Amino acid sequence: MADIPPIVIDLAQILVVAGIVTIVFKKLKQPLVLGYIVAGFLVSTHMPYTRSVVDAENIEIWANIGVMFLLFSLGLDFSFKKILKMGAAPVIAACSIIFCMMSLGIVVGHLFGWKQMDCIFLGGMLAMSSTTIIYKAFDDMGLRQQQFAGMVMSVLILEDILAIVLMVMLSAIAGGGNPDSGEMLLSVLKIVFFLVLWFVVGIFLIPLILRSLRKFINGETLLIVSLGLCCLMAVISTKVGFSSAFGAFVMGSILAETVEAEKIIKLVEPVKNLFGAIFFVSVGMLVDPVLLVKYALPILALVLTIIIGQAVLGTMGFLISGQSLRSAMRCGFSMAQIGEFSFIIASLGMSLGVIGDFLYPVVVTVSVITTFLTPYMIKAAVPAYELLERRMPRKWIRRLNHLTLSQPAAKGETSKWRSLIIKMGVNTFIYTVLSMSATAVMFTFFLPFARRVIVQPWASALCAVLTILLISPFLRAIVMKKNHSDEFRALWTEDRMNRPPLVFTILVRLVIALAFVFYILHRLTRFSSALLVCLALAAVVLMIMSRSLKKRSIRLERMFVQNLRSRDIEAQVHGHRRPL
Repeated sequence: MADIPPIVIDLAQILVVAGIVTIVFKKLKQPLVLGYIVAGFLVSTHMPYTRSVVDAENIEIWANIGVMFLLFSLGLDFSFKKILKMGAAPVIAACSIIFCMMSLGIVVGHLFGWKQMDCIFLGGMLAMSSTTIIYKAFDDMGLRQQQFAGMVMSVLILEDILAIVLMVMLSAIAGGGNPDSGEMLLSVLKIVFFLVLWFVVGIFLIPLILRSLRKFINGETLLIVSLGLCCLMAVISTKVGFSSAFGAFVMGSILAETVEAEKIIKLVEPVKNLFGAIFFVSVGMLVDPVLLVKYALPILALVLTIIIGQAVLGTMGFLISGQSLRSAMRCGFSMAQIGEFSFIIASLGMSLGVIGDFLYPVVVTVSVITTFLTPYMIKAAVPAYELLERRMPRKWIRRLNHLTLSQPAAKGETSKWRSLIIKMGVNTFIYTVLSMSATAVMFTFFLPFARRVIVQPWASALCAVLTILLISPFLRAIVMKKNHSDEFRALWTEDRMNRPPLVFTILVRLVIALAFVFYILHRLTRFSSALLVCLALAAVVLMIMSRSLKKRSIRLERMFVQNLRSRDIEAQVHGHRRPL
């Protein structure tokens, strides 16, 4: 009989120990995530009285898969549509918390006499709370569906997005560059570009594919298809410079808008629980008692910094975003830990050779301790609020409940202009992203193929014509969409002074459409600039005049909206939700 691979033995040990410990924690009415961390310490090399895991590298790979599936489940349970409904509140809270916690981390690092680069990277690590740990804690404690939990998850998702920008800034600082340079702007634009592209294309295609294959899909095949899409988006995400977990979350948020979302959540739950357990056990394996003793003072200081900083500054961040004091305290107390993105930032600093070797293990230990304390911090929020309410004057409580940066909605003509400009801007941006993506695909894949099959210049001419035809519905939508909206008509008829700026909005969008056609013709043909401008203008005019393009554009947009609302429509049909 062949020997059993070490990974199987390790997995058996992890699951058996984790099972025993979690049963004990369940009996003691403690969160399961703490049991997983304790189980990780028991099977680690730092525990001399029990057998240690042999193949730690493979366990780490499985743990990364666990993070991916946890974020995929988070996306299924909490889509981008929910974030958009919350408005600017999560953005205000996320930016204020990141700025305050990063500043606090830099100050603490300087107090210990660490190098400047160690302090800067430490600030970045303390600024990022753990989406995975908080999601699991909310799940274990039955708080996932509460309103404050939704706000926390919105802020955490935005933090994960901003973490990518922060890493670009830290890389620029470490290389002696300027963090306010064009590299940072390009990074932000790249994030926004791919988020819009993935979401729009995903919402359009994936529900369509699932509907067409519904009669061939049962529970087993739906699970395989869902996990396959999750892993595919994780791969695509890493290829363009993001994390695999971020890609998994995006795919989860896309599938969350499909009719099959509830079924997918139930099917994925056991897989998420298995790999999630391995992830939290791997976190517990990082606890080193020797390191705890050697760096006890800095570790204790950092743990207190995170707990007190998030409890106070995090609460203030949520207060100014428009939350009540009670809700803000529950949100701020919930975020009192650091996690996976802190490890990534620490790894970045080590790979660049700009931070000390001690910082990574210190941050890992701090992460484990704060993870262990997370459920207790969540539970402590309400008693802390009640104590504050008893001790603080009532007028102060009232002022804090109304402390917000949100501005009241504008009225009258200003409101119409604001609404119209926002709608035009969003419409133009989305269709510009789609046009850029389609053009890039044609130039990258179709053009080389055409040049191998057809002689020049016919290959380039064919590619130019097909590319313009492909993006023509998008270009027409850029120019014509919202020109017949209620706001546009009202502004046009109310005041003659409104007409020049309204015409200007049309001209700006016309120039954007012309720029696309001009670029394609200029890239693939040898015509002079004047002729190219004439051809581009003629092509855009034909697009505007074409009724078939208009019908196609409307049909595509209606299909997208129907896919986006398919889950809500099904809930209304079955009587689970009132119609809009």
